[in-house]
Amino acid sequence: MQFLEKLRPLTLLLLRIGIGVVFMHNGYPKFTWEKQASMHEMVESGLPDYFTYVAGTLELGGGAVLIAGLFTRVIGFLLAGEMTIALWRAERILSHPYNVGHYELALALGVGALAIATFGAGPISLDGLLFGEGRSPRRTKSKG
Repeated sequence: MQFLEKLRPLTLLLLRIGIGVVFMHNGYPKFTWEKQASMHEMVESGLPDYFTYVAGTLELGGGAVLIAGLFTRVIGFLLAGEMTIALWRAERILSHPYNVGHYELALALGVGALAIATFGAGPISLDGLLFGEGRSPRRTKSKG
């Protein structure tokens, strides 16, 4: 198990990159060719159409910041919250609880973002560089 502990910094980096890339991939079209379709989906699920821009900004910008590992806990928590709203508003779980294909992406991204928010960025990150050990500014331990 000692070997796996030594892999933790690299694993957190890979998790951030993987989750961040997928969020960015899903956020970018909300500003380009799929903007109208995204707005239609928002309205259909009971949200205002401008939430397309909110979600797009959070996914595209948040994904990029997540990859860099800056303010990772906050960004991870916000992205997990967005995926919770996506699951809830789309009512995919309630209408098809055994058909995971209807909500698999939102579920995986939400759980991954929550894991990142929980564990932090790790030492291979801007959080690690600026605040040490991947902690956010509020989480640094005082010596004494």
